[in-house]
Amino acid sequence: MNRHRPRSPGRETSLASRAQWVQGRAEDLPAGLGTFTVATFGQSFHWMDRDLVAETIKDMLQPGGALVHISDLKSKTRSVDGLPYPAEPQAAIEELVRHYLGPVRRAGRGVLPHGTPGNEAAVLARAGFSGPQRHVVPGGQAMERTSDDIIAGVFSMSFSAPHLFGPRRDDFEADLCRLLREVSPSGRFSERRPSTEVFVWRKDAAELC
Repeated sequence: MNRHRPRSPGRETSLASRAQWVQGRAEDLPAGLGTFTVATFGQSFHWMDRDLVAETIKDMLQPGGALVHISDLKSKTRSVDGLPYPAEPQAAIEELVRHYLGPVRRAGRGVLPHGTPGNEAAVLARAGFSGPQRHVVPGGQAMERTSDDIIAGVFSMSFSAPHLFGPRRDDFEADLCRLLREVSPSGRFSERRPSTEVFVWRKDAAELC
C-alpha cells in the first residue's frame, strides 16, 4: 500500500500563484513570454500556420526542451459491442450538420475545402526538431453519455459551433435531439474511451537559445 503525505494547506495556493494564464493566438507568439522546457499542443497544431508556429516554438524552448503533441489515436475502431446502450450516431450527425451548413467543412470563421492538413512530422522536422518519441496511453474503457453530453460535444466542435447556424441554431438542435431520440429512446449512449497518442519532439540540447 502506498502511503501519501497530506497535502499542505498552502500548496495549491502556491502552485496557483506560479501559474500565468495568457489568451492569444499561436501565430502571435512569442509575445514576450520567455523560454520554456515544454510546449504542449492538444489536437490543435493542424489549425495553425504550422511552419511559422513550429519555428517560433523551437526558438522559445530551452536547449533539450520538448514540443509535445497529444491527440486521440484515430486508427483504432471502438466497438460498443457488449455495452448496454447504442453508439453515438456520428455519421448521421455529420450528415445533419452538412444539411444545415453545406458540404464544405467549416472551421470557425473559415472553411476547409480539402480537410485539415496532415504530415505534421515533415513540418516539425523542417523546423529543426528531432524525433519523435511516440507513446500510447491505452483506451477502450467503457463510458456512458447522455443526449445532452452529445449535443454539447457537437456544439463544441469548430465545424459545428453554435454561431455557424445563425438563426437556425434552435432548428438544428431540435433535429439533433430528434435524431438522438430515434437512436436511443432512453437518451443514453455507450462509448469506449479512445487511446491517446503522444509525440515528443526535441530541440537539440546543443543549440543555443
